[in-house]
Amino acid sequence: MHYLLFYEVEAQYVERRKPFREKHLSLAREAYDRGELVLAGALEEPADQAVLVFSGSAPGAAEAFAKSDPYVQNGLVKSWRVRKWNTVVGDGAQPVQGTS
Repeated sequence: MHYLLFYEVEAQYVERRKPFREKHLSLAREAYDRGELVLAGALEEPADQAVLVFSGSAPGAAEAFAKSDPYVQNGLVKSWRVRKWNTVVGDGAQPVQGTS
């Protein structure tokens, strides 16, 4: 199963993230190395959101990531949410029976 972690970031996110960026990227690399994080990045034009794709049987890894992320802890992320994503085509797709 896949889970999407959506971040809505504040207006000065790109400038304000600099002091926290290395810790944020370190957490992302650790989650990737554990097999939890599949893909992640910020949206551009405008840079107002980011999307992180997690893999697992429950949303816990995505939620734990957000709670420990210095971007969230330091107010760069205005809000975040996790949504279950039923992937049906592509590398690593994990379709749920009867929903593809």
